[in-house]
This record gives sequence, structure tokens and C-alpha cells, in this order.
Amino acid sequence: MTETAAIRPYRPADAAALDDICVRTGHNGRDSRAVYADPAILPAIFAAPYVHLDPGLAFVLDDGTGKAVGYILGTADTARFAAEFRTAWLPRVADRYPVPEGPPGTPDEVMATLLHDPERMVFPEAAAYPAHLHIDLLPEWQGRGHGGRLMRAFRRALRERGVPAVHLVMATANTGARAFYDRLGFHEIDVPGLAAAGSTCLGRGTEEDPAGR
Repeated sequence: MTETAAIRPYRPADAAALDDICVRTGHNGRDSRAVYADPAILPAIFAAPYVHLDPGLAFVLDDGTGKAVGYILGTADTARFAAEFRTAWLPRVADRYPVPEGPPGTPDEVMATLLHDPERMVFPEAAAYPAHLHIDLLPEWQGRGHGGRLMRAFRRALRERGVPAVHLVMATANTGARAFYDRLGFHEIDVPGLAAAGSTCLGRGTEEDPAGR
């Protein structure tokens, strides 16, 4: 199946497949369906708003039959994206996922709290890395070099927009993902408070890498 797999731009017909990929990789890289009462909240935060607000920076791994089995999504301008998330995306999903009353007590409520706080995406410490991204592949498509191909396509698109650097926030517990990002030349950005929340911020430039990373 690897010989026919290809990286291509996102198409609206891919939306359901992207939601599924997000759910099936949404718990530290593993299937989230046993963790959340309504795992669809994950793509409502981490996938669907990107293809709605910035579809030109969405790329998928096509298995050769037209089906998306992986993706990379993001934005060139995190501050602008956070503002548009609040004004143009949150009203579309807020009724389905209301803000919790009081401190979040379940995984779903934790995610709903994140949904209603898009400003959390903006870190002064990452100002030199204005873009950010999310990348996920179904398990059977991991470890084949496709993640690096998706990353190179995304960085190329950022360079064409004149964006110098990109960051991401990952679950610190996802050690497999951290190893992947390290291989691709990402380095840690110190953001106070993230470690206590179980997260890590990584960044790198969008320039072409002579090592092919």
C-alpha cells in the first residue's frame, strides 16, 4: 500500500475521514473512543476548525484509493487563527459542547474547556514561530516516512507564504511523537505552565533541511 500512497491537498470530501483519524489518534497517539463519552469533541477542536478557517494549509496522506489515512493541518498566523476560532468557529459548535460549570471533572469537560479558550493557543514565548500545526496518521500508516513527507509539504506551503517558523504543542506522555519531532529537527520552546499541564511546545524553522528532515 505504500507505493500508491500520496500527499495531496485537503478536499471537502475528506472531512469525515479527518475527524475519524483525529478520534483514533487523539489519546496520546492512541484511540480515544474509550476515554471520551463523545470523542467527536476532539476533531471539533483539533481538526475541523483548521480546514474551515485555513484549508490551504491542510494536506492529507491518500492511501491511493482517494481515502485520507493521515493529515497535517495548521495555520500561518496563530494569533489571527485564535481570534477567528472565537468569532467564526466557536459559534458553530458551542451549543453541542457547552463550557463546563466549575472545574472540569471529566475528560470531555477538559476538552470543552479548551474549546472555549482559543486564546490558550497564543504564547508570547512562541512569537518567533507564528505558525502552528497538528499532524496525525492512522497507526498502520506510521513508521513509513509519510509523516516526514507531510511535514515537508506543510513547511513548503508556509515558506510560500513567507512564514519563517512553526511550533506545535504535544502531550508530553506521547514519547513516540516526541521522538518523531526530534528526528525532524524540532527543539523545545520553554513555555511556563505547559509542563504542569502535561504538554510540551516544540518549534523549528520552515527552511528546507539539507538532511531531508
